[in-house]
Amino acid sequence: MIVFRHADRRFAFLWESADQPPARWHDAGEGPVAYLADTADGAWAEFLRHEEIRDPADLAGISRAMWAIELPDPPTARPRLPVATMTGGPATYPDCRSEAKRLRRRTGGFKAPSAALLAGSPSGFRTDGGLRPGPARRERTIVLFGRRPDLVGWCACADGSPRDDLLARVHHLA
Repeated sequence: MIVFRHADRRFAFLWESADQPPARWHDAGEGPVAYLADTADGAWAEFLRHEEIRDPADLAGISRAMWAIELPDPPTARPRLPVATMTGGPATYPDCRSEAKRLRRRTGGFKAPSAALLAGSPSGFRTDGGLRPGPARRERTIVLFGRRPDLVGWCACADGSPRDDLLARVHHLA
């Protein structure tokens, strides 16, 4: 399986230390935790949501790397939480972190619904007399616990920014 991750272009594509800032599925000091997306749009949407970018004019200043990473053995575990919790705002993070602690004791990672993309929106593109939106798809976030020196990544874009039409698909925090 190929998964995607955006990253500051000055750094590696995965965190390697526990200094990682807390997020939905881990608290301070619990890193490294890799957050990967099953589509490039999902990776960009995570960035847009986190940075609270809504205005297409703000996309001009973005310069990030996009990585395609080979995940030979994708996790099959899934959190036991309502979708609204797994895709909610910061108030839902304590429940997500608690569930992630449970999963960390049992497995090396899990997959969850993408919190950054609106469910049911078209995903990807087809060519049929030009670019046409692809069908709706349930995009996922893949969460991996611990350092992962076994993963191989390819820099698909060293200096890029998301398309402005993606802003309409982002599930913004507020």
